Amino acid sequence: MKLLFVLDPLDSLKTYKDTSVAIMRAAAARGHDLFVCAQHDVFLRNAQVKIIAKKLELVDDKSWYKLNYAEELIPKDFDAILMRKDPPFDNEYLYSTYLLELALKQGARVINHPTAVRGWNEKLSITKFPQFTPEFLVTSNNDLIRDFLEKNQDIVVKPLDGMGGSGVYRLTLNDPNIGVILETATKFGTQTIMAQRYLSAIKQGDKRIIIINGEPLPYALARIPKAGETRGNLAAGGTGVAQMLTSRDFEIATTIGKILKQEGLFLVGLDVIGDHLTEINVTSPTGMVEIAVQTQTLDAPCNPAEVFVKALENI
Repeated sequence: MKLLFVLDPLDSLKTYKDTSVAIMRAAAARGHDLFVCAQHDVFLRNAQVKIIAKKLELVDDKSWYKLNYAEELIPKDFDAILMRKDPPFDNEYLYSTYLLELALKQGARVINHPTAVRGWNEKLSITKFPQFTPEFLVTSNNDLIRDFLEKNQDIVVKPLDGMGGSGVYRLTLNDPNIGVILETATKFGTQTIMAQRYLSAIKQGDKRIIIINGEPLPYALARIPKAGETRGNLAAGGTGVAQMLTSRDFEIATTIGKILKQEGLFLVGLDVIGDHLTEINVTSPTGMVEIAVQTQTLDAPCNPAEVFVKALENI
């Protein structure tokens, strides 16, 4: 297959843990051709979507890759286009989904489906599954958030478009900075955010469950917060520990996985704290490398990137 990866700048990728790089390595090992481009290399000329892409070869030296010359190609030149640009999901990301939606109509296979990516905000989409979520509130109204805090005593507030734990705050009733935190988070009542009841099970890890074509991997990556930290995100200093799915994890993942597959969401990362679903990550979910490394010596090792590529070959 010819696979196109739409990525952040290559030199910004942390190759020792980056999921996109792991997928590229797994694909190359199975004989597939790799191409890369940046978000703004996908453009529209009259009615035709065009892509300025470069063929990529993986190498073992410090730079880790070699690039061929740039080519102007069309969507159907590729067997699959993998949109792996990191959030925030801003207007530029939104415009990219429109272009990739046109690319679909011009013969491309795009992963994840751009229409579904638009429709499944990574924070708000949990509202489709209220049976699995903690108590939550979505608003820009600071008075409503204060009422929610009064009721729940201990909450987390977070932006709707962030990643890696950025902009996430924990608030308790006795916090002396409630006012300034809410003013900052909501930009003085002009930006909608999500508040969720704080889940003490975060101390055992914020579990990333990877769904591939509707099926969960058998292992989650529990991201355990460092001392003094509420967030388990690896970008915020959390430690990732591969764990077998619990029965509750499996219930959540299989229930949601069926719907994700119907929606064209091929690769998704669910975030589960304790028994509760907290996020559904559809843009560029991570965690594959840590699971592969930590399970490689087990009787039944799990290589998520290889599972992903094999699943891609069969759709």
